[in-house]
Amino acid sequence: MQAPKHIGIVIKLLKKEAKKFENPIATEIGERKKDPFLVLISCILSLRTKDTTTGPAAKRLFDIADSPESMLKLTKKQVEKAIFPVGFYPTKAKYIQKTCKKLIDDYDGKVPEKEEELLKLPGIGRKCMGITMCYGFGKNSHIPVDTHVFKIANRLGWVRTKTPEKTELSLIRIIPKKYWHDLNNLLVAHGQNICVPVSPYCSKCAIRKYCPRIGVKRSR
Repeated sequence: MQAPKHIGIVIKLLKKEAKKFENPIATEIGERKKDPFLVLISCILSLRTKDTTTGPAAKRLFDIADSPESMLKLTKKQVEKAIFPVGFYPTKAKYIQKTCKKLIDDYDGKVPEKEEELLKLPGIGRKCMGITMCYGFGKNSHIPVDTHVFKIANRLGWVRTKTPEKTELSLIRIIPKKYWHDLNNLLVAHGQNICVPVSPYCSKCAIRKYCPRIGVKRSR
């Protein structure tokens, strides 16, 4: 399949635009800490939660536990207290502790560097697996797809998909591999600040010239 027209220009413009915004939380932690474990846990926290909530919650948690071993020394209530008010915080606290136990029992306390092993961890789906591979291990092997990537890829007309899973498969087929590592980071930053779900800011969008705005009913 053919790569999207103007993909190189779009990526270049998004990179320039992204300098004005804060990094998505998993990317920020990956760049700052260079620790796959912290990226993995921050991704669990970020599910269905805005970065403005996830960031402080991750900091509170990592201030008291930043390894599988230290995390398991906490009670579930302590984890819940640290990560509140992220969405579904009791469930996420449970997943965090189960994941830490599995890392210690099966992987000597290390985050596995393989897709199939990451997907065996409690609460880890394709998005968190891809985020960990890209921003925890620095791999150029996946295109993590969340709601922002799903929405923007469809608005741009790069794909016509109904789910993040199908979006991932479609993007892998058409996006040149040299862009895979940065794509999630760029589209998340763009989606959080410009291409928001309702009434996107098309008037100040850096890539509006290359976007057919598919599905956009109202913009600003």
